[in-house]
Amino acid sequence: MENKDFRLLIVDDEHSVRDSLSHWFGLEGYLVDSAEDAKSALRKLQERGYDLVLLDIKMPGMDGMELQKRIKAIDPNLSIIMITAYATVETAVQALKEGAFDYITKPFDPDEFSHTVRNALRGRQLARENVKLREHVEALSPPSVMVGESPPFREMLTLIERVAPTDTSVLIQGESGTGKELVVRAIHAASPRRYFPLVPVSCGSLPESLLESELFGHEKGAFTGAQYRRKGKIELAEGGTLLLDEIGDISSKTQIDLLRVLEDKQIQRIGSERAIPVNFRLLCATNRNLADDVKAERFRQDLFYRIHVFEINVPPLRDRLSDIPLLVDHFIQKHASRMKRPPVKISPAALELLMQHNWPGNVRELENTIEHALVLTTGDTIQPGPISWNLSEAPNGGASGHSLDNVEKQHIGKVLKDMRGNVSRAARVLGIDRTTLYKKIQKYGLEK
Repeated sequence: MENKDFRLLIVDDEHSVRDSLSHWFGLEGYLVDSAEDAKSALRKLQERGYDLVLLDIKMPGMDGMELQKRIKAIDPNLSIIMITAYATVETAVQALKEGAFDYITKPFDPDEFSHTVRNALRGRQLARENVKLREHVEALSPPSVMVGESPPFREMLTLIERVAPTDTSVLIQGESGTGKELVVRAIHAASPRRYFPLVPVSCGSLPESLLESELFGHEKGAFTGAQYRRKGKIELAEGGTLLLDEIGDISSKTQIDLLRVLEDKQIQRIGSERAIPVNFRLLCATNRNLADDVKAERFRQDLFYRIHVFEINVPPLRDRLSDIPLLVDHFIQKHASRMKRPPVKISPAALELLMQHNWPGNVRELENTIEHALVLTTGDTIQPGPISWNLSEAPNGGASGHSLDNVEKQHIGKVLKDMRGNVSRAARVLGIDRTTLYKKIQKYGLEK
């Protein structure tokens, strides 16, 4: 960018200083405005945007230090260079602590002042480009897709939208396969911490000793095999989000250690006595009812209250059956694209089978079923056969009148009747081979 693309505001109660600086930077090609006091400066800042403010500290009324605070409240990213004839170490330190880019004393060295202004504007330009880059990255890498229109699903989305912009700890509860990890990603992606890492820890897959090292890290020689210093997941989540998956499975000792971290906002690596400050947002996920575990004294009550500031329950698929058609279409497109095959539809009869299933494995089971059916389907339509074959392997087929076996038996019987007992034609309609159909005819005692 050229100098003419930047606008400067000079704030000084001395007319000669305003006039000379305006003329000076105007000759360098900048767009320059000036103000004689804090009141007129604030009015100009509200009327138009500026890239840099040159601000005198000693002014009647509101001084430069107070005005700097006001400016930062209006635009935290606006660059400010403080100028004064009364330089002290204390004022310099305070100005920089309050967010000033630099500090210049009168009388000015023209070359030094111009160089400082260019550096400040270069930083402003880099900040703008960083924002654009982040927007571009977000456009290229949208958060994981969450599909659904049912009332329970919409209610869950509302809770995500409310809590995501905050720094509140969230406990995400739901059965296995409901999509708790998608909720975690959605919260992180919509939070102010989204540009920092989302660090997951699977608490249920590690024994206590390894989980402790995984969370807190260790120093070289802290235990046998610790050949190097290693940062833990809590340190790696600095500035971002820490996910403790299956938190209900952690031991009593780990619960105490975690509670201390949440209270003190610092950790100690194993083998070290040095406290390390940490800054992260905590999300926890579990398929257990932690409130029941607290009553049974399997989970600490004080830790439960720490992580249970906000709760999101992910509904099971059986409570959002109206979302199945949308989910099926999403999974067909997802896996058909991955398999590099033409678009595929699903027959009404096959979709009806999916709607009747009890889905003990929830959305994960549904996705696996669709992927498996796509592998078995050779035409452009998924028929009941591949769906029935996959679901027959799943436990808990549902209530007796709507069990998988009952639905499959009725559907195969109807197709055989429509095909007048022709097994070859019925097998083609069902999308299975003749041998499989013969086995099912024998299994259900059907007449050809």
